Amino acid sequence: MCDRESLQNLESRIAFQEAAIDQLSDTVARQELELDKLSRMIHHLTQRIKELSEGQPLSDNNQPPPHY
Repeated sequence: MCDRESLQNLESRIAFQEAAIDQLSDTVARQELELDKLSRMIHHLTQRIKELSEGQPLSDNNQPPPHY
């Protein structure tokens, strides 16, 4: 393999690795946003469970229908 072919091979590998790194970076960024969203949801649900366990009344939206 001559030097020119070796250089082209290395350039090709670097281009592939850069594309893979960009894709992984995008994936990590999306997952970070999703984790933040899920953390907020868990916090909200934890607060809601605490409120319910302390006997605080349900809001009007969560009241069971009158026939129960």
